[in-house]
Amino acid sequence: MDKRLEKILILAIDFITINLAWYVYYQIRVQTRWFIIFTMPEFYVPMVVVYFYWLIIFLFVGMYRTWFASSRLDEISLLFKATFVGIFILFFIVFIDDYIHGVGSSMRILIFIYWGLLLFLVGAGRLFVRSFQRRLLIKGFGRRNTLIVGLNPKAREVHDQVVHARALGLDIVGYVSLNGIEHEFFNNTKVVGSIKNLESIIDEHDIKEVIIALDKEDRDFLVEIIAKCEPKNVGLKIVPDLYEVLSGQARTSQIYGMPIVDILPELMPEWEKKLKRIFDILVSLLILLITSPVLLATAIAIKIDSPGEVFFKQERCGINGKIFNIFKFRSMKKDAEKHTGPVWSQKDDPRITKVGKFIRKVRIDEIPQMINVLRGEMSVIGPRPERPYFVEKLSEEIPYYKRRLKVRPGVTGWAQVKHKYDETIEDVKVKLRYDLFYIENMSLRMDFKILFRTVFIVLLGKGHYE
Repeated sequence: MDKRLEKILILAIDFITINLAWYVYYQIRVQTRWFIIFTMPEFYVPMVVVYFYWLIIFLFVGMYRTWFASSRLDEISLLFKATFVGIFILFFIVFIDDYIHGVGSSMRILIFIYWGLLLFLVGAGRLFVRSFQRRLLIKGFGRRNTLIVGLNPKAREVHDQVVHARALGLDIVGYVSLNGIEHEFFNNTKVVGSIKNLESIIDEHDIKEVIIALDKEDRDFLVEIIAKCEPKNVGLKIVPDLYEVLSGQARTSQIYGMPIVDILPELMPEWEKKLKRIFDILVSLLILLITSPVLLATAIAIKIDSPGEVFFKQERCGINGKIFNIFKFRSMKKDAEKHTGPVWSQKDDPRITKVGKFIRKVRIDEIPQMINVLRGEMSVIGPRPERPYFVEKLSEEIPYYKRRLKVRPGVTGWAQVKHKYDETIEDVKVKLRYDLFYIENMSLRMDFKILFRTVFIVLLGKGHYE
């Protein structure tokens, strides 16, 4: 099923079942006369509010992600967890309201009746949609042509699992070898080419999914395979022995009991992108407003400490490689790179001023980047933007480095809260793994997690050298 159609169908079913649960609950509360009613409750306004309440919770926990090879039991389990948290919040609100108005605890049983209705009706709706999807796939509708990269026992095992699990909707078109066509057939299936012509194979056979099944000694091919597949907008899945290649940190799914790493082509759903942008605007405005006295004091201190401009502008690579000027408080001496050219900052860097050392440690030098966030050049959370010179240099040494340019760069990010500043190429490689983890797992939930960790680091005074 088309991803957009799938999401529309799920949203429609949830809209019907969530509101139906409210309707049945309202009838039980009002029409049965089982409960004392002091005033006739409203019907429509609470129904709308409750629907959007559940919609936000479901969006937040990821219940509208594209369904692939997920167990229906897993989906119901996620629904149970999401509604349990939501009901707990509602129960707490009702408890406070009842306490203020002196209402007895017997009325609070209504919230559990509502929870049962919601869980049953929404769960039934979800099961109906997923069962409908499975039947369509089994009957041949919406199936996806699939390649398996690798000629080894692991590839054969994946192939057998896919053939056995027809409800996955995957049709194995052929195998792709690593170093040229060594065999015409493998596992009774044609070897259609090698990774050297992988792009043309994807176009020729209308491939929608690529399953990478490599041995440990072949892991060096992984970057090349991903680089060739990424522009083609195909689903990429890696058999687990290569899990550690991407730092052991990526979303996992299962092919009927066989775990795989799913490298998602859709980095973040459209609705979440919009919410992330709203979040960026609100947070950047709030930070600039709250820290305005600190910003003024910092500007004065920089002027007194050393000659030169208060602010420092530098070209950086943004989303899709677009160049922009980043704003920071100047923490180094004037013309610090005049005689050296672009170099990374190092521990005990003699170019850093006294004020610069302090503002770096408490991250005050980064605050002016909130202007870049407001302008849409950066996000609050994301991989740190790098200079064009280093992007080209690092891309030559690390082929997958430009993957970072697929998202808007950030003031802080997962790599910043997990590792120190870049001082060597090894630091870059370590931080790249964290950046890739963030890119493959982008969500508002993770952004909040990184933001809280950043605040914690700043409060503890952890900075450049830690």
